Amino acid sequence: MTERLSLPGALVQRLRGAQRWTVLTGAGISAESGVPTFRGAGGLWEGVRPEELASPEGFRTDPERVWRWYRHRRDLMRRVEPNAGHRAIARLESHVAAFCLVTQNVDGLHARAGSRRILELHGNILRSHCFAQCGAETPEDETAVVPRCRCGAPLRPSVVWFGERLPQGVFEESCREMQDCDVCLVVGTSGIVYPAASLPQVASVAGAALIEVNPEPTPLSSLCTAALRGPAAKLLPALLSEIGMDKEPVLPPGV
Repeated sequence: MTERLSLPGALVQRLRGAQRWTVLTGAGISAESGVPTFRGAGGLWEGVRPEELASPEGFRTDPERVWRWYRHRRDLMRRVEPNAGHRAIARLESHVAAFCLVTQNVDGLHARAGSRRILELHGNILRSHCFAQCGAETPEDETAVVPRCRCGAPLRPSVVWFGERLPQGVFEESCREMQDCDVCLVVGTSGIVYPAASLPQVASVAGAALIEVNPEPTPLSSLCTAALRGPAAKLLPALLSEIGMDKEPVLPPGV
C-alpha cells in the first residue's frame, strides 16, 4: 500500500504544475537496496585507510590491492537491485517536460531502474579507464589482476578518488540544471559532501521548490520548502501519487 503524505495544498498544486525537475541523490537511496555506505559501523571504510584504496597514490603503491577491493564492490553492486525509490525517480522523468538526475552514487542503479538523463558526479564503478594520459575508456570485463589499457598502462575504476577533480563539465552542467529547474528533489544525501551539497543551494537561490527526502535532518533542511522524513522507497512513490505522476504517461498516437 502506498504511504499517504500530508503536503500543503498550495505545494501540491505547485508540484503538479512544475515541468522542470532536477533530482539530487546520495548514498541513502542505494543503502535501501543493500549497497553499503562508506562511513559508520559496517561501512566500506571500516577498518581501512580510505587514501590507500581510493587515491592515485594508493593505486600507484598497490594496484593489486585496490583492484581486489573494487572487484569486491562491483560484486556487491551486481547482487542488489533498484528499489521503489529508484523506480519512482525514473517514473517522474517520464511525466515532466525537462528532467535531470544528478547523483553522487557510482553503482549504476538509477540507469538500471530506467532513468535516462543522469549526471554522475563521482563516476561509475562499473566502468574503467586508463590510468595514464591516454585516458581510453573500457567496459567492466577486465579479467587480469591489474587490467591493462591497449597503450600498456594499467586501467583504473572510473570513480572520483580523493584529491581528484569531478569529471570535466559534470558539475557545471549540474549547476545549470539547478538554476533552471522549478523543483529540486534531494534524496538520501547527507548534505555535507561538497561540492555536491552546494547544488540544492543553487536551486533554492534561483527560486525552485526544494523537497528533501531523508530519514534524518541535514544541513540542507533549513532551506527546504518541505522535508519528508523516512525511506525513499516509501516516500517517493507516495509523493508521485500525491501529485498525480504515479501512472504510466499516456503517449499521443504515433509516439
